Amino acid sequence: MDAIREQLKKPLVIGIVAFVVGVIIGLVVLGWGPLKVQYYDAAPTNLRADLQEDYLRMAIDSYAQTGDFLTAKKRWDYLGSAAPDMLAKIQANPQQEKPEAISAFRNVVQATALAGTPGTPAAPTVPAATQAGPVLTGTPAATPAATPTQGRSILGTLLPIMCVLTLLLLAALGVVLLLRSRSKPAGPPTPAQQAQEAAHSAQYTDYQTTGEEPPMAQFMASYKLGDDLFDDSFSIDSPGGEFLGECGVGISETIGVGDPKKVTAFEVWLFDKNDIQTVTKVLMSAHAFIDDTIRQRLAAKGEPVQSTPGCQVVLETATLQLVARVVDMAYGEGALPEESFFDNMIIELAVWQK
Repeated sequence: MDAIREQLKKPLVIGIVAFVVGVIIGLVVLGWGPLKVQYYDAAPTNLRADLQEDYLRMAIDSYAQTGDFLTAKKRWDYLGSAAPDMLAKIQANPQQEKPEAISAFRNVVQATALAGTPGTPAAPTVPAATQAGPVLTGTPAATPAATPTQGRSILGTLLPIMCVLTLLLLAALGVVLLLRSRSKPAGPPTPAQQAQEAAHSAQYTDYQTTGEEPPMAQFMASYKLGDDLFDDSFSIDSPGGEFLGECGVGISETIGVGDPKKVTAFEVWLFDKNDIQTVTKVLMSAHAFIDDTIRQRLAAKGEPVQSTPGCQVVLETATLQLVARVVDMAYGEGALPEESFFDNMIIELAVWQK
């Protein structure tokens, strides 16, 4: 939960979340909900084939009763290119339609179509064929169908404008939050950050100047009081990239109570993939080293060594050798015994392959 809260403090994350929420509300909730496009009075040419057939049958029935060839022609035109196929289908299967009514309707729509051709005489009034039996209800309207945009509400028309304004507001909010975050003064560095800065500024031992073979790998482990989770580890790889083992430094023993932890001893360890055990030595404060109880307890973890500036300890496995050198150290001050816990510690780890 805390991690989520930290992420939500970032302006970029807030902008992305707000954009997604806006899209969901605008598209899913409003666009597919109360503000969706409503269609009505669809044109006959947009109907399914079976409904187009029903429409033409009603048009034939209407003409048989009224003899209004102009209305018949309009209704024929509303079907568009599907009209001839529908009429042929009805002729092949008249059902309740009278053949003479179908023929009269066909003649009048064809005659009115020819009448619109230049040089062709106007179509005469064709008498309606009589038709026995009840007339089908639901005679199609002669008015043209409405366009889909007529089904939109006022809010639906304003929806794109609302979305654009929302996006602009969110973008402005993101810019403001970004500028505010940059203008805030940076807080003091954490102990872990201070330790990393100290490690970067520390100088590695130049073994070539002393005539020694340079190590295969060199690392710098750095601790600062308050870094209660200090545990630096490093992978040891051959020049060709083959994994050979690992090494590192971690907290071995603390003294006193309360926060931050008061570290009185560190473990330096070496793991060799070709060896069955991990070799460990313990770098102790002056107080811990002269305290028989503490020294005996830590001896179970590895050979105890009193930590002094510049001191070195050597760890060896089947195929690896590690030299740990105390580059810098300082004791903390307080109510605990003098020189009993470390304020800071920098240890260089140099590894050779045997």
